[in-house]
Amino acid sequence: ELTALGAREIRPAYRGIYFKADAADLYRINYGSRLITRVLAPLLTFDCHSTKYLQKTALSIRWTDFLSPEQTFAVFANVSDSRIRHSRYAALCLKDAIADFFRTQYGRRPNVETKNPDVWFNLHIHRNRATISLDTSGGSLHRRGYRKASVEAPMQETVAAAIINMSGWDGTRPLYDPMCGSGTLIAEALMAYCRIPAGFLRKRFGFEALPDFDGATWKRVKEEMDRKIRPLPKGVIFAGDLSKKAVAATQKNLEAFPQHQAIDLRCRDFRKITEVREGVLICNPPYGIRLGKKSDLGSFYKDLGDFLKQRCQGSTAYLYFGNREMIKKIGLKPSWKKPLSNGGLEGRLVKYEMY
Repeated sequence: ELTALGAREIRPAYRGIYFKADAADLYRINYGSRLITRVLAPLLTFDCHSTKYLQKTALSIRWTDFLSPEQTFAVFANVSDSRIRHSRYAALCLKDAIADFFRTQYGRRPNVETKNPDVWFNLHIHRNRATISLDTSGGSLHRRGYRKASVEAPMQETVAAAIINMSGWDGTRPLYDPMCGSGTLIAEALMAYCRIPAGFLRKRFGFEALPDFDGATWKRVKEEMDRKIRPLPKGVIFAGDLSKKAVAATQKNLEAFPQHQAIDLRCRDFRKITEVREGVLICNPPYGIRLGKKSDLGSFYKDLGDFLKQRCQGSTAYLYFGNREMIKKIGLKPSWKKPLSNGGLEGRLVKYEMY
């Protein structure tokens, strides 16, 4: 995905990926990536064995390049295998250093705003090596902006996008989600098919706070990507759920896109669907944590397996199992299983071919 969006010199790193990009590529990656959570621009990397040294080093950064006393900011941190053990305390030390810098320069300091700050900073310390970065995304990119309603344990948008991506679905066969919940998989499928950039509904990005932000380039990149948006024909996406509340939530969330009117959305039990031929089924069936009970899960998954086997001939199914124990309950032989974490659950995406 990064290569397609213009990144260069891409290499995997601890819990992430390094890459190089010019301004236009950086804007395009933030606006278009469906799979990335954040894009961080490193400001300074240094050996760091104590919070005292962290604060001293942070004071050497010219924070006025990124922030003014009138703006708000936030710091989020991640610490691992280091002498500094607590992420929150590390973040607090960096916040204090930024505040002290402004007090020395101006006699006043910018306020901290954790929910929607003007500028986000990141502190990452791994094996006593610290990197201070500016968050060019401006908060997690999984917050697309379409989720207005929700049901229990909604799937994160980037995970749903990864499932659509891993399925290889391109719209040549109809897509069905018979257990749509609040519609995250359906929304991501719609956005992918219609070529709607993942950041289309976001109001602002962190790169707009960069000292070299180029408004004209950002406008050009955005217009180029928006011109590729296309309509959704009827008969391409079908969705449903047994719960009226879930269907209502899906309807509300999909209303963010005018293309939603082409989606066939109904309140119904998958067991009552007579036939799905030559389709692609993608769904996130309920599991123990989501349901709050495990008593009927075995029979539920057996019914789901019977439905796929008996009524979905010629179709392909991609099921996400948050509870991996349920894979053997479905009674079907997988084509493949791939690990995929969602909200702390180490789940599996499993492919089934119904011949």
